[in-house]
Amino acid sequence: MELETKAIHEGWKPGNGEPRQLPIYESTTFKYDSSEEMGMLFDLEKDGYFYSRLQNPTNDAVAAKLTSMEGGYAGMLTSSGQAANFFAIFNICEAGGHVVASGNIYGGSYNLLSVTMKKMGVDVTFINQDASVEEINAAFKENTKCMFGETLSNPTMEVLDIEKFASIAHAHGVPLIVDNTFATPANCQPIKWGADIVTHSTTKYLDGHASGVGGAIIDSGNFDWMSHAEKFPGLTTPDDSYHGITYAKRFGKAAYITKATAQLMRDLGSIPSPFNSYLLNIGIESLPARMRVHCENALKVATYLKNHPKVAWIHYPGLEDDKYHEAAKKYMPHGTCGVMCFGLKGDKKEAVTFMDHLQLINIVTHVADAKTCILHPASHTHRQMTDEQLKEAGVDPTLIRLSIGLENPEDLIKDIEEALKY
Repeated sequence: MELETKAIHEGWKPGNGEPRQLPIYESTTFKYDSSEEMGMLFDLEKDGYFYSRLQNPTNDAVAAKLTSMEGGYAGMLTSSGQAANFFAIFNICEAGGHVVASGNIYGGSYNLLSVTMKKMGVDVTFINQDASVEEINAAFKENTKCMFGETLSNPTMEVLDIEKFASIAHAHGVPLIVDNTFATPANCQPIKWGADIVTHSTTKYLDGHASGVGGAIIDSGNFDWMSHAEKFPGLTTPDDSYHGITYAKRFGKAAYITKATAQLMRDLGSIPSPFNSYLLNIGIESLPARMRVHCENALKVATYLKNHPKVAWIHYPGLEDDKYHEAAKKYMPHGTCGVMCFGLKGDKKEAVTFMDHLQLINIVTHVADAKTCILHPASHTHRQMTDEQLKEAGVDPTLIRLSIGLENPEDLIKDIEEALKY
């Protein structure tokens, strides 16, 4: 099936007389007729559901749909995009481990790695994703467990060279984890370009309507954990909490997601509400159609801003003269997304004044949904970062992030034009 068809038909496949729409299994628990059968579920000897903190049929149906759309082998949903990135990394990188990550990532992900996971004993080296192979290779250590980047960086809109990153990661015997939130599987499938694990904040385009927070992890099933057994003992040695199961041997290509579910979700419980997953499923059904409009609208607005005398600079890979236009054509030939960033001539004051005079466009701590929204990262999402960290993340103090929605683009341009008069 093509992507548009997968978005509608994958995941939930009703049988004769069953509900056509995915049901909401709003239940904490599931009944069994025998104690033995329940025990087999707890021992991972049988597939099934027993407690929604680990797995739920509604959640799993949506995870299966996303897995198909990304071209992966197995997937799971989490309660947020932050939980997805944390689980994706912590599943293979525990205390004493090291991560190589692009420095041009979302501020929340940057803090997750540089502050919270550091407290847990995980070290990180941030690199310039456009650096040479030799420079990036120098960041790896004996205890490096994975490499992390974003398909489209938030908020700087830089395109990750996925093939280059995958080649470097694999040369060091570690998987590449790519956050594909902005591009979505409608415009890019990182697994096709060598990524091993894909994450999402489903809160954004996948949901599409700012109605529910959520996240997802999709595993390609391609990384050979046993070939690098000494690096990943959690997958390649017995787990005493499950009677000595070795995930990579018992579950093969499903080992990574099985461990993340059976261990991390069991102990940390970052499961999404089945109702949120139901809303997410509805959003995904229209994802390919919505992304086309987001991209068309964004290109019109970006072209307008590029030619405005008060605009100092703009980054949108859809523009032909953008630094990342050729990379975007390679990895996202049908368009990138509706997000762009730009700066006005002047300083922070001009940015704040402009934003405060917008009438239609909302100032919100959100991005990538049906309504156009705007944000000043240095004052909002990245405000905990020092000037040095902002510079490392590529966030200019004047940078304004603009997420173009599904409105008529002419109405958006009129709103921007009026606000720029002040």
